[in-house]
Amino acid sequence: MKTEVARLARLPVGLMLLLAATACQGRTDSAARDTAATATPSDTGASAAGGPTTPKGGLSDSNIVALLDEANMADSAAGAVALKKAINPDVKAFAKLMMAEHHAMRVAGQALAKQLGVTPKLPERDPLAGYIRNETDALKKTAKGAEFDRTYIDHEVSIHQAVLDFANQARVTTQTKELRDLIEKATPVIKKHLDQAQEIQKKLGSTA
Repeated sequence: MKTEVARLARLPVGLMLLLAATACQGRTDSAARDTAATATPSDTGASAAGGPTTPKGGLSDSNIVALLDEANMADSAAGAVALKKAINPDVKAFAKLMMAEHHAMRVAGQALAKQLGVTPKLPERDPLAGYIRNETDALKKTAKGAEFDRTYIDHEVSIHQAVLDFANQARVTTQTKELRDLIEKATPVIKKHLDQAQEIQKKLGSTA
């Protein structure tokens, strides 16, 4: 040990300072690695469990309940218009069914949102808005009669297919059991409406 100290003492001062600085840097790097290895998610700013994440499918529960409400409200309103302007008995019966069942589903959805404390908020890219707008515009400008019946049913086929696709996506997107249960109960009803609309469409003939 004394020999080593004596050898170091004979080294130039500049070289001794360089060796000392290198040793200090090594200790600093080692300490940094140890700190990083034991850091909590808040230290690193990357929490896999608790950090903000994008909901699967890009839709939050707020988006889902808002879209469900939008679809039910729109179909109930379209049914009310069709009930006044349709002339075919099957179309009028279908419109009356849409008013009743979509209103009931809307009430159930609003009650669940309130129970869960979820505030409905439509997503920036609303997958249903275009279908709803097209149907609303078409029903307004089409006169009462056979053409109206076909126009209404054609749009009901399109919009129910879109809502069914959304419901299937939302069912696997939400992580909230109660909301998933609501969607699973609503899905067969939506499918039933789609099937009925398609059957009436075959009888009337499509306007497309």
